[in-house]
Amino acid sequence: MTARLLRLSVVGVLLAACATTPTPAPTTVAELLPESAPTVEVPAFATRLAQVQAALQAPIPVLLLEGLSQPQQVAQSLAVTDPRVVQYFGDPNTGLAMRNEVFNVHPFRASDVTEATVACQQAECYRVEVYNYAYNLTTVAVVDVTSRVVLAVNYFSDTQPDVNQTHTGLALAIVKATLAEPGLAASLGIAPDAANALMASTKTALNDTRCERSRHLCVAPTFVSGDRALWAIVDLTEGRLVGVRWTELGRTSGQPITEQSLQNEVVMRDFCDQTNTLARDGWALRYGLTSSDGLRLAQVRFNDRPVLASAKLVDWHVNYSQSDGFGYSDAVGCPVFSAAAVVALKGPEVSDLPGGFALTQEFRSEIWPLPCNYSYQQRYEFYTDGRFRVVVVSLGRGCGTDGTYRPVIRIQPAAEAVTCAEWDGATWQPWAEEGWQLQTAETAFTPEGYQYRYTDAAGSGYFIEPGRGQFGDGGRGDNAYVYVTRYHADKDEGESDLITIGPCCNTDYQQGPEKFIEPGPERIEAAPIVIWYVAQLKNDGEPGREYCWADTVLENGVYVPRVWPCAAGPMFVPVR
Repeated sequence: MTARLLRLSVVGVLLAACATTPTPAPTTVAELLPESAPTVEVPAFATRLAQVQAALQAPIPVLLLEGLSQPQQVAQSLAVTDPRVVQYFGDPNTGLAMRNEVFNVHPFRASDVTEATVACQQAECYRVEVYNYAYNLTTVAVVDVTSRVVLAVNYFSDTQPDVNQTHTGLALAIVKATLAEPGLAASLGIAPDAANALMASTKTALNDTRCERSRHLCVAPTFVSGDRALWAIVDLTEGRLVGVRWTELGRTSGQPITEQSLQNEVVMRDFCDQTNTLARDGWALRYGLTSSDGLRLAQVRFNDRPVLASAKLVDWHVNYSQSDGFGYSDAVGCPVFSAAAVVALKGPEVSDLPGGFALTQEFRSEIWPLPCNYSYQQRYEFYTDGRFRVVVVSLGRGCGTDGTYRPVIRIQPAAEAVTCAEWDGATWQPWAEEGWQLQTAETAFTPEGYQYRYTDAAGSGYFIEPGRGQFGDGGRGDNAYVYVTRYHADKDEGESDLITIGPCCNTDYQQGPEKFIEPGPERIEAAPIVIWYVAQLKNDGEPGREYCWADTVLENGVYVPRVWPCAAGPMFVPVR
């Protein structure tokens, strides 16, 4: 079985990625069309296709995950035989088997518990993620292995699970085999070292290929060479390299910060495997780290009145090209049994604020701030007057000087029946049904800076004040998409740990939350709602204009990190 090289359309590529001596990049490289491209033998993919063919002929046509513990095997077996999962194993018209695969079987965490899975508070449960390549559909089954029952099954259309080690190894094998072809090696100067690949397990996209809009499962092993990074974008659905791209990294000292380490055991024990409580200044809340949705708050109350059911950070979408559309769909979370690309550094910390306090969690790549390594921060601010703010911060450095960060925040108010409204410049206009809105230079705000409001029947609720650079934390304005969806207790639309729901590189409203609105928006008057907030932050590595950026500099003879953060997030102000 062979995998063919699809179109490589690159201007100003390629120099030798991760070779000992970089080769200068040619000014142009002719496009290699599919008809003229060489066929490339990839033994690892041939083996994979044989496994897929065998699975399609099996009584239960699904490629199972191997190397599991006994409880994980039980969970997988129960999930793939549940009728709610099996219904997507075959074409409904012909009965022919479709390509399905179990990607992950993760332990169920306290932060994942919903109304449907409350039994997992007392039982051993696992989360089984199954991907349907034909439908581009992810099915998530929650299995109680103590009682041997599937508690819940949820479906996420046009969404892929996080890849596992098998997929990562396959992607690297495809890159190595394709770019090692004599004709390509001579003309392109490629010698990537799989051992030095960065972000190899992180999903990506690429315009003008089937990876665009994430119709296929794609990843982008990335290789740093000098002040540039080579992206090798691999379509794992078809098993081939679909494109290569360069990003400029900017100048760097090339020194990681090594005195800090990831305290995995402590983080897992104290913050991932259990829920913590915090009470201060009239506020009371529960918090814990999730597998891939960052630091999650739950049951937030102020002066004993419910405020939030939950809040968390679902994704970081990072786009490095407006035209080509490639980048990463990042996740942040626990350091073990996690699909997070950037993991928790120590545990969350409480600090003082003028008139309140903050709960802050940092996530960091191990050799940050070297290029193609990331550092993110979540911060929840609480004030004695009842205000609160949900904040996300990128500390750079990232994998290019032309990146746009789009963090996806999910906020669920505690009230069961609220009405959401938007200020139109003169009055509050209620939203009758689910929808979204973009903050622009023409957006109308109240004199206090409010754009939205949600209130219950008694008139209590909160104003929402988007970031416009007014919070004194370096933010330059959020330019945020805001979505309002109806909350359903009987189905999981992100209440538990959510896989990356949107592709990395869409530049419009299609960031993921719209999946819970389209195709038919529901009514939301006097209803429980979820607010999704997606800021858009453009990085800058130009000296004197740095933003969403980091480097190491010499101070007193040693290297220390220098950070130019970009912060975003709305302030919630009580309706008096």
